[in-house]
Amino acid sequence: MLRVGAHASIAGGVHNAVDEQTEYAGNCGQIFSHSPQVWQDPNIDPDNAAQFRDASAEHGVGPWVIHSSYLVNLCTPKDDLRRKSIDSMQAEVDAADLLDIEYVNVHLGAHTGAGVDGGLDNAASALDELDVPDGVTVLIESDAGSGTKLGGQFEHLATVRERTSLDVEFCLDTAHAFAAGYDVSTPEGVAETVAEFDDVVGLDDLACIHLNDSKHECGTNKDEHAHVGEGLIGEDGMRALINHEELRDVPLVLETPTEDGKGFEWNVERVRELRDDE
Repeated sequence: MLRVGAHASIAGGVHNAVDEQTEYAGNCGQIFSHSPQVWQDPNIDPDNAAQFRDASAEHGVGPWVIHSSYLVNLCTPKDDLRRKSIDSMQAEVDAADLLDIEYVNVHLGAHTGAGVDGGLDNAASALDELDVPDGVTVLIESDAGSGTKLGGQFEHLATVRERTSLDVEFCLDTAHAFAAGYDVSTPEGVAETVAEFDDVVGLDDLACIHLNDSKHECGTNKDEHAHVGEGLIGEDGMRALINHEELRDVPLVLETPTEDGKGFEWNVERVRELRDDE
């Protein structure tokens, strides 16, 4: 069954995200538990949490993903930022437990001078400090790889998994992978990229795909998303991703823009149009 949805707002209460998702005709999705631009703990009312759980079950919406704050940097060598990042992630996995959300998604962050190996070590040891509730899994997201940010190479993801004691899984962002140099604009490129991901990381641990097209060329490390099939990955690449036999059961979460009169509802429908059996 095709699982596709989009990032939804929790404005007015986290339960409202379910109604928004159904308006997009989505059946899975992603939320922020608070503003991603500030250091802030989730402020989720228990009654709203119960409404979220009940509505998700009633409408068959799931899995859900909580996306961590943009400020979190697991790779940092700076003690204060490291502590804030760990505390923020702990609050996120606890919020996921309250909401019966399966996944918390996080970028590795930037090593800012610690070096690639040092940054990956920092990320692994930061993950080791989390007390993750049963039923919640931390997902490490692939990155566009600009500056000293890590996660652009599949080897970075595999290395962190090897070095941490936490059972982690992964989220592959198609626009990020494209920006990092994995050319998924053709069926052949998709096949090669998926095979490489399987060889280096393992498809068994791929829990979610952020399905985004890209406004920038492959390998530019520029992260700017486009509507499905209308960016430089294009329709051929998107169709190949959506229909790849090894990816067909992986939930697709859209982080596409709202512009040109098109939003999440348009993009969810576009995914369904590109799916062979829909």
